[in-house]
Amino acid sequence: MFLRVVAVACAALAALPLSGQAGLAASAEGQLPTLTETYMHLHRNPELSHHEEKTSAYLAAELRKAGYTVTEHVGKYQDGTQAFGIVAVLENGHGPRLLVRTDMDALPVVEKTGLEYASTVRSTNPQGQDVGVMHACGHDIHMTVLLGMAREMAARKNQWHGTLMLIGQPSEETIDGARAMLADGLYERFGRPDLVLAEHDDSTHPAGSIALKGGPLAASSTSIDVVMRGIGAHGSAPQNGKDPILMAAEFIVLAQSIVSRQVDPQQPAVLTVGTIHGGAKRNIIPEEVTMGLTLRTYSDKVRDQIIEAIRRTAEGVAVGYGMPSDRMPIVTVSQTEITPVTYNDPALAERLRDIAVKTLGANRVETAESIMGSEDVGLLSLDGKIPEVMFRLGAADPAKLAHARETGVPLPGPHSPLFAPVYAPTIITGVTAMTAMALGLLK
Repeated sequence: MFLRVVAVACAALAALPLSGQAGLAASAEGQLPTLTETYMHLHRNPELSHHEEKTSAYLAAELRKAGYTVTEHVGKYQDGTQAFGIVAVLENGHGPRLLVRTDMDALPVVEKTGLEYASTVRSTNPQGQDVGVMHACGHDIHMTVLLGMAREMAARKNQWHGTLMLIGQPSEETIDGARAMLADGLYERFGRPDLVLAEHDDSTHPAGSIALKGGPLAASSTSIDVVMRGIGAHGSAPQNGKDPILMAAEFIVLAQSIVSRQVDPQQPAVLTVGTIHGGAKRNIIPEEVTMGLTLRTYSDKVRDQIIEAIRRTAEGVAVGYGMPSDRMPIVTVSQTEITPVTYNDPALAERLRDIAVKTLGANRVETAESIMGSEDVGLLSLDGKIPEVMFRLGAADPAKLAHARETGVPLPGPHSPLFAPVYAPTIITGVTAMTAMALGLLK
């Protein structure tokens, strides 16, 4: 199996020019056996957000072996608990300070890929439910690429000057990990970077390629809880109560019209009700129902407009059912699970595109598309004060992707239980591109 994957990787990367960056692709390919072991270990042993204890320890140990000064347990959540963030620093004379970030957490997803190295891990989520755990968003790829790049940069210290600051960030999936590290004095303790660089694998670009663009790359994300309150009663006598389940159902239907009928169609926005919990027994009308919503926009103005519409809609439903004023719905906007738009600095993006083209070849550097998914890496730019770029790392089988484009049926992507990156060419390309970019920025 391994030999076949390596053969596929070699074929996919055969056209990569080696002279532009002193044989980076060949060097990255030479790391593949070790990086494959790393990738499979991380994939088999995923950990949920806020619980990345073993993952962070593993990453920290490997970075120390590569010659970096590593600090663990960086980050403090709003409730005061310590996070498992890590910071690895390699100083190499006078020059820019470049922050390169990877995320570490996995998702509560049961893996269904059927791969021989598939995760079988189970854990308990914050709601107390037994869940499967999977690196369904490719953070195992991200960590593996970071390690490969870290070793390349340590071996090439005669080619760059400055400070390399590698971040192992926890809790990206709950979009509070970057905020936790900043709250723990990330830049005060380790220095404020001049530039921020990150990547994210995906299934819309072929393995062996990358994609990038200037401007908005990913939407902002806002987590919202809506508690629809009612008056409990026996299920056989609904006239004696006020049914919050029925009110919640009506609210969900009406909420879907907020974007389609109250927001300018030229302004992208998505509002999704992802969770609904209420009731304890079939014949009891409960006192309340709790819904969990996620809101994605590219505009703070649109975000605020939709939040106000959510409040208005929830209260309108309650008033329509005759709820007293002291039992109106409770709408809570999270102050932790919230992140701004991921915005790529246009000038930096063009600079990195030039580096990527020279390193990979123009046919392997595509243009990324903006998505409504979200990332908290944008917080590290301090509201755009620090130039930042995140690029897409192709992870799809080229033949399968071509077929998907022909048929219009997308390949399983991040957050799918079937997401399975073609890891060998993806890792080699990621290490090659990330190292070339870092070398170019730290000349």
